[in-house]
Amino acid sequence: MPTIQLEQVSLYFEEHGAGPPLLLLHGLGSSGQDWELVLPQLAARHRVIVPDVRGHGRSDKPPGPYGIPLFAQDIAALCDRLGIRAAHVVGLSMGGMLAFELAVHRPDLVRSMVIINSGPDMVPRTLRFRAALATRILLLRLFGPAGLARVVAGKLFPKPEHADLRRQIEQRLGQNDKDVYLRATRGLIGWTVLDRVSEIACPVLVLASDRDYTPVSAKEAYVAQLPNARLEVLKDSGHAAPAENPDQVLAAIERFLQRPDLAS
Repeated sequence: MPTIQLEQVSLYFEEHGAGPPLLLLHGLGSSGQDWELVLPQLAARHRVIVPDVRGHGRSDKPPGPYGIPLFAQDIAALCDRLGIRAAHVVGLSMGGMLAFELAVHRPDLVRSMVIINSGPDMVPRTLRFRAALATRILLLRLFGPAGLARVVAGKLFPKPEHADLRRQIEQRLGQNDKDVYLRATRGLIGWTVLDRVSEIACPVLVLASDRDYTPVSAKEAYVAQLPNARLEVLKDSGHAAPAENPDQVLAAIERFLQRPDLAS
């Protein structure tokens, strides 16, 4: 299995294809498997790197606090070790947060970004948001990853035809270590680079599902602060868009990466 030993952690990653580097970053409690339905076609034109973030998947799960800055430091170190000078970065949910963190603190590494159902901020400013986070942590503490996975699966994939996807996400999220999952979840709360998004000069595509946890208007608000960004709405799609609607996601990513200023 391809792993790389960094200063404090060993990260699992996969590498596919050849061409301009393309980095795929997964969501909370998940792994590089988030991308399995879009990976083959992306690898036809790109050198695709798919890591498991610290505490996730087949990467190390060391003790201590977790958080977006630490996760992003690991990913930057991985890119440095692999000789990647600049990559197109695609991030889903937590992976989108990592992309923003990299774009602010390691802009040399980020040639462009595709942000899927995510944003540059995880500060609970409303009572509804605070209640949602508190409920998630309570469910995790009381019922463990398997219990939380059953609740999350129904929200991610609510349609009758989503039965296989629900079973898949229950299995994958349910395999998490409870303590590690709690530390990773708590490590996201309060993170923000919202005050610095105006510094991000690279091209940015924001993909917003019309059935995401947060409304399209929330993405429109931060897109307006980015100097070189545009937003596309994914129709009849929920939070886990690469699994639910891989064709829509893939088409949007490929159109973006074929822009003249990015395809060279």
